[in-house]
Amino acid sequence: MLNNETPPRVKRIETDRDDVFAFEVTGEIVAADIENLYGLIEGASLLHELIDIIVIVHDYDGLDWSTLFRGETYSGKAEAFKHIRRIALVGAEGWIRTGITVAKPFTSIEIKEFDLDEADEAWAWIGASPLPV
Repeated sequence: MLNNETPPRVKRIETDRDDVFAFEVTGEIVAADIENLYGLIEGASLLHELIDIIVIVHDYDGLDWSTLFRGETYSGKAEAFKHIRRIALVGAEGWIRTGITVAKPFTSIEIKEFDLDEADEAWAWIGASPLPV
């Protein structure tokens, strides 16, 4: 459980385009993180016909797999995914890359993977930049 001393595992990165949503992911991803991410994507899909997403993964420590197999996790969320045009995935390793490879033929979303040291290329591919903090 997160407390006030624990930094968020999924953190939003503000960008210079209002239809680009960027996230930094660190540590172990748990149910609350997945729900937060889905909520942000759902909200964005209400504001924009198409959105682009960039996810930058640092120090990935695993996923609470039970989150992915809950019916309520996906109910009502499929519509939001119809609004995603592109996803740049930076620094993903292991099962994440395998999952993306398996999913690509079954989605119209353009997905491109980048190594962590290629983050600038990922931002260029998406066509946006992070705003200074």
